[in-house]
Amino acid sequence: MRSQNRDPEGCRADSTHDRWHMPGDALWRTLPFHSQEGAMMRPCIPVLLVIAVSLYAIRPAHAEQASPQLQDELVSLTQQLMDAVGEGKSEVWKHIVADDALIVDEFGRRQTAKEIIARLRPFPPGFSGSIEIRDPRANVYGDTAVLVCEEYERESVFGQQFTVRYIATNTFTRHAGAWKLVAMEDVTLPTAPPKLAVAGLDLAEYGGTYRYAPGRAWTFAVHDGALSYMTHPGRPSIVANPIARDVFMEGEGSDERNLLIFQRDASGHVVAVIERRKFNDLKLTRWDASAGK
Repeated sequence: MRSQNRDPEGCRADSTHDRWHMPGDALWRTLPFHSQEGAMMRPCIPVLLVIAVSLYAIRPAHAEQASPQLQDELVSLTQQLMDAVGEGKSEVWKHIVADDALIVDEFGRRQTAKEIIARLRPFPPGFSGSIEIRDPRANVYGDTAVLVCEEYERESVFGQQFTVRYIATNTFTRHAGAWKLVAMEDVTLPTAPPKLAVAGLDLAEYGGTYRYAPGRAWTFAVHDGALSYMTHPGRPSIVANPIARDVFMEGEGSDERNLLIFQRDASGHVVAVIERRKFNDLKLTRWDASAGK
């Protein structure tokens, strides 16, 4: 346990951190070039240097917006990396990416640059695709630059077309006059999937109020032939698009696109709904206001 000394004014000075909460004169007496009697001693130059460097090191980091030229360069480097993925050009990654770079892909897998490069292969027959860099924004922190952008992917799998959007954060450092990628992280941007026609679906079965706690209820209703729900009276509705019987996905009004899975009792009546979000389930039980349950 740290000792807790108090000076004559009652100010606790048990750690360096506590010095910043002392009165000015009490703080002055804790510095290395002040004698116990209060007389000034000649400061030791190395001590002053250490203090100056420490204060400089803890100052807040402020970003500067990247110049158009630098932003274009970072976008070009990122675009080269994306093009090289489909073409299997490992030499591009070796040239742009630092040897000790850390990469987190859209599935949360953490990989090193060496692991990524070892797995680079051209698209096999029947597969093709491209990634376009969109909406770039770059900030600079000295010799470090951070680029946030959208990676808009188009892919074809034996004639079937796919579109996937990612938000990427790429960190570069300047070494020997060249910018090297040292970290990359992608997340998949939830987008509306193609709508499915589900035959024999009676949307009215799902209408009603579902609660997960007292005062916490969602209300489902059918409007203009579509099922939607509100999480609170007066808030915008969230559309529930059918995927199969009793299974829906959040559509317009939601930026998460969670699954909604309705449950039935032994007699076939809808009694609950589960919102499956981020691989976890929030269960809401159908509430009958007239019965108070």
